[in-house]
Amino acid sequence: MRTDFEQVVTRHDPVTGLDAVIAVHDTTRGPAIGGVRVLPYRDRAAALDDAMRLARAMTRKTAAAGLRLGGGKSVVIAEAATPELMRAHGRFIRSLEGRYIPGIDVGTGAAEMRQIAAEATVVTCQEGDPSWLTALGAFCGIEAAVAHVHGTSPAGRTVIVQGVGHVGHHLARMLVKAGAKVLVSDVAPGRADALAGEIGATAIDPVTALARECDVLAPCALGGVVDDATVDGLRCGIVAGPANNVLAHDDLADVLAGRGVTFVPDFIMSAGGITFLDEQLAGGDEESAIPRVRAIGPRVAGLLADAAVRGVTPLEAAEDLAAANLKSDVHRTTIEA
Repeated sequence: MRTDFEQVVTRHDPVTGLDAVIAVHDTTRGPAIGGVRVLPYRDRAAALDDAMRLARAMTRKTAAAGLRLGGGKSVVIAEAATPELMRAHGRFIRSLEGRYIPGIDVGTGAAEMRQIAAEATVVTCQEGDPSWLTALGAFCGIEAAVAHVHGTSPAGRTVIVQGVGHVGHHLARMLVKAGAKVLVSDVAPGRADALAGEIGATAIDPVTALARECDVLAPCALGGVVDDATVDGLRCGIVAGPANNVLAHDDLADVLAGRGVTFVPDFIMSAGGITFLDEQLAGGDEESAIPRVRAIGPRVAGLLADAAVRGVTPLEAAEDLAAANLKSDVHRTTIEA
């Protein structure tokens, strides 16, 4: 069991059928924020592992972005997020007395957040999905990575957007608008084809997407797509996408660097949506959040330059940034539970 967590709680409610985990990794900078993921995990151990990996990634994300929030996550073991399950999960969240703030994730949306909010006090994403802001931050990160590697804009570059759900479809649109040659893939039948026909991209087989030649591979679906089995088959110069935990394990950052592939850590790339939520919790709105989201571009540029000067991987440079921010003084966000 990993011991660097402040709190990990499980709950099984035989009345509603709720089987869930809440992982609070770190609240140094503020309450732990993280999405509610609903998936039919094979067992409690798999759900627990996913919650903890994602919560730790959220700490790195919020800290590296300098936000007034910490890292957490909750997962519900279920085929679908029913209203009864979400209300029960809201009661579970309420029991943590404000230490964890939920938002949307795989298997949940604004409707589910409103159902949770019927029981829990502070719940984000009730009015809509901030995924377009996550995509905007990722787009700015890709711009910076391409400029670092090639000295150009994304125009004319081939980018594979792997997964065109919440975030990926917004990112694909932005890249097409910027003049990139965009290839899209998704495991949901017909989703990539429909988007490709709408925006002028090319749909490709999700089974072979990771091994297609491209300038940028942008994973936007579930994590762990770059693993020991897939890493040698990559034919890209840059891996830069907002999927949480793109690498199955951190040692793969060294493998990518050894192959001359520039990896931009996903917890830097995916901070746009959470930056908006940080702004919203502090009384701001979408308009005031956009400049902060666009700052992901300069942050990526700075990280890649720092990594090059120091002779370390971008992952190490990003982890150093997160660690430094966790040690710095910060005006901590507080909420009423």
